[in-house]
Amino acid sequence: MPSIELALSWSGGKDSALALRALRAAPGPDVGALITTVTGDYERISMHGVRRELLVAQAGAAGLPLVEVEIPADCSNDLYEQRMGDALARPPLRDASTIAFGDLFLADIRAYREERLGRVGKRALFPLWGLDTKRLAEEFIDDGFQAYLVCVDPARLDASFAGRAFDRELLGDLPPAVDPCGENGEFHTFVHTGPIFSQPIPCERGDVVERDGFVFCDLLPVPG
Repeated sequence: MPSIELALSWSGGKDSALALRALRAAPGPDVGALITTVTGDYERISMHGVRRELLVAQAGAAGLPLVEVEIPADCSNDLYEQRMGDALARPPLRDASTIAFGDLFLADIRAYREERLGRVGKRALFPLWGLDTKRLAEEFIDDGFQAYLVCVDPARLDASFAGRAFDRELLGDLPPAVDPCGENGEFHTFVHTGPIFSQPIPCERGDVVERDGFVFCDLLPVPG
């Protein structure tokens, strides 16, 4: 994999997808790779709980190399930072000057990312920062993206939302205190269709389970 200038932190969810769209439309270097943290014990995207196979399919449909940072379950923050630092120090990320993120408004998260990257001589970029989240959620739908809610925090949003499609009906059903983009951790999504992809990622909703205080909808790959 050749060295790159710009990489995008990729969760598989809608904010990552919108960030990739925004970066591709902006002047400057192209996104050269996606970076995703994967929990090796489960072979799933960390926190979101999406199967590794679907992550790989997303990267393929986006036409981008995927850098997986593997961590164990119950990973400490120190170990997470060590694994991420190792990935940033090796090709293809070693020469990348900028890492982009889909964060929207959480200032403490932004400051943490900027501080950690600054230590290794890189800068953080936030192409969606400060945008109105209600309008952004509506644009996501209007522009042809499709996603499922794959993880719900039942302390913030009813468990029945797990597995639902991210559409206008869902936006209308969200309680007023819930951010339309789930920026406060109310929910996480998996994008399976959209203009950033060369083709949809075939998947279907499977079992809904509760684990470690969160409710997950297991997405199953559908053979092509």
